[in-house]
Amino acid sequence: MSLKTLRIDKWLWYARFFKSRTLASKLCSSGKLRLNSQLISKGHATLKEGDVLTFPKENNIKVIKVVSIAYRRGPASEASKLYQDLEPQQLVGPKKIKKIHNFAIREAGAGRPTKAERRAIDKLREYD
Repeated sequence: MSLKTLRIDKWLWYARFFKSRTLASKLCSSGKLRLNSQLISKGHATLKEGDVLTFPKENNIKVIKVVSIAYRRGPASEASKLYQDLEPQQLVGPKKIKKIHNFAIREAGAGRPTKAERRAIDKLREYD
């Protein structure tokens, strides 16, 4: 390995995409990571400057370009200089997923509904 290449799992950890190198390795071995549009199945694949990585992170798909190679896990300000985000900037904040609750809201301290109240709730919801 030359001085201008590095293992993908180490670089993802150095760039602070994952809290541990183990999590970065799990992503690499999961088959969900693409290096220059080719699937990677091992964390020992080498990465060099100019490569493009595509991988799922939380609820998003990250597309990043490697700007430089690091040889240590530094502070976040240093890690953000290692890559360029190729995703277009969103004008609105991230989408928040609304959770749909399928239950009635009861006042605090009201306790559990009685059998008659449960039947009334079911009748309102049109259950059989």
